[in-house]
Amino acid sequence: MKVMEKNKGTVMADERILVVDDDPSLLTLLKMRLHSMGFVVTACGSGGDALSRVQEDPYDFAILDLRLPDADGLDLMEELHQHQTNLPILILTAHGCIPNAVEAMKKGAYGYLTKPFDDKELLESIDKALTTKRMSQEIHRLQLLVNELYGLENVVARSAEMHTVLKQVAQVAKTDTTVCISGETGTGKEVIARVLHCNSPRASKPFMAVNCAAIPETLFESELFGHMKGSFTGAHQNKRGLIQSADKGTLFLDEIGEMPLSLQGKLLRTIQNREVLPVGGQVPTKVDVRILAATNKDLELAVREGRFREDLYYRIHVVPLWIPPLRQRREDIPSLAQFFLKRSIEHHGKVVKGFSPEAMQALITYPWPGNVRELENMIERAVVMSPQDIITAEFLALSPHEQSKPGSLQPLTDAKEAFEKEYLQDLLKATQGNISKAAQIAGRYRADFYKLLKKYGLHPSDRQDDAPPSNGQPGLQ
Repeated sequence: MKVMEKNKGTVMADERILVVDDDPSLLTLLKMRLHSMGFVVTACGSGGDALSRVQEDPYDFAILDLRLPDADGLDLMEELHQHQTNLPILILTAHGCIPNAVEAMKKGAYGYLTKPFDDKELLESIDKALTTKRMSQEIHRLQLLVNELYGLENVVARSAEMHTVLKQVAQVAKTDTTVCISGETGTGKEVIARVLHCNSPRASKPFMAVNCAAIPETLFESELFGHMKGSFTGAHQNKRGLIQSADKGTLFLDEIGEMPLSLQGKLLRTIQNREVLPVGGQVPTKVDVRILAATNKDLELAVREGRFREDLYYRIHVVPLWIPPLRQRREDIPSLAQFFLKRSIEHHGKVVKGFSPEAMQALITYPWPGNVRELENMIERAVVMSPQDIITAEFLALSPHEQSKPGSLQPLTDAKEAFEKEYLQDLLKATQGNISKAAQIAGRYRADFYKLLKKYGLHPSDRQDDAPPSNGQPGLQ
């Protein structure tokens, strides 16, 4: 065989390849080359050995010689598929046995190569099959997530505020428009982004999530845009950036307010021109990517302070979605708590029947600075630590000074009105009294929004101009 070239695709950690051939030299060479590419390789010289290996461990790809001393290749392939239905199998065959290889493809082989084969063709076949397999796994994972979210949707969306959010999500999901998701940390930025992706025409394509706050500035450009071999010290080979990896799919830029100012212009050009220029590259590459962004920062303030480009702000702020913090939708807390309780019980295998009335009251009155994420973590901790089948308030580990007193619960109508007034006041602060923007975030027509203000005796000027925008403009996570 010719010397194998470096696989241009991305090898995922621990991807396993089964190689079956009775030629020891070919077997050794394939194992060595594939191992150098980062694959975990199992080499078998007989059909019996291959069958026993598949019975013991799952594989991501198999290379099978149709001519084996102890087995018919077609029969062995069918037996392998009995143990691992979706295993992609590439057939190796002599030129005179092409009809058998074609028959193998009819019976479920991924493809075939004739000996002597070109190594580039072999690697392209592997890369293509594994890319398809990874995509299938990602789709399956996201479908499970969406199914879980739809179940969660029935649980969570008790409040009018979340119904508004979900209605907006449904409206924009099937479009290709750019969406900027905002809200406090822990309210579910990435969850909403994944729902948008999974319910879009791009659902079968990649979803790439980038936490802009977690990538060191020195690596940011290379990670996002990729780089060319030799473009800087340590660039030993070409590297596809995350934008290219999201081609035909969705790029989710989490905490976009943390993106270095020096790179914001390059991202803007990528969005405008639909092309990406790797570090050290001379010719840009066309990309087709939908941009979803999220932030827990006030991007308008960042623009005014020169920390965020105004032109980029308007590019990503085509459709704004705001998820209210948990303290502003307390109607969702009991159902969320039950949902997380059920999930924790299943995960840890404990028998817990529910919450005591005092525990549920404590959950409802707690301010939840960490939002839904804090609630989820607290429920899991309570399930693990509780020695009995009913979770009591003491195992929730809530800070007493941050809870309302047990007797302070209001009638539901009064509580809803108090919340609605507080929400409107926060919204006016967050939008600096901009009624059009406030109505858009609230999902109401301007006329309806004015009626709400009138109901509670509020006016657009009822805000603190010297205070920074409140929780109406932070990001979700």
